[in-house]
Amino acid sequence: MQIDGLIQALREDLVRVAALGDETTSRAADLLSVAIEASLGRRIQDVLAEAALELNDQLESAHVEVRIAGHDLQLVLVREDGTTPEPVDEAYSARITLRLPESLKQRVESSAARDGASVNTWLVQALQRSVESHRPMSFGGRNRLTGYGRS
Repeated sequence: MQIDGLIQALREDLVRVAALGDETTSRAADLLSVAIEASLGRRIQDVLAEAALELNDQLESAHVEVRIAGHDLQLVLVREDGTTPEPVDEAYSARITLRLPESLKQRVESSAARDGASVNTWLVQALQRSVESHRPMSFGGRNRLTGYGRS
């Protein structure tokens, strides 16, 4: 997670709101945004550390660590054996809307929690395994017939 982008967005929000006031208000907002930059980075780190602790209480065979690399923060799942899941090659840039039966959604959430992954990560990995194994998926539906016929 690149916190520099978050901090910049918050600075822009502050400047935009301050623009509703006079020149003095805008100047004060600009000075404040610079002054709180370091503090804001630490606060974001504190929030992620608390999130990691809460997640650790829910995980049985893994834990979450907050790792810092320069200005970047990362939440990393670490399994009991010390390994971390392989990262997905691409950044998550594409979005789809997926409607599921509630019972399937609950099973997906349970499976993701059991594996120590977010639902999004779990779904991406499940789809990746399916696509990479080249297994055809069967799609049955109310208006479809599946099977074989003889002539």
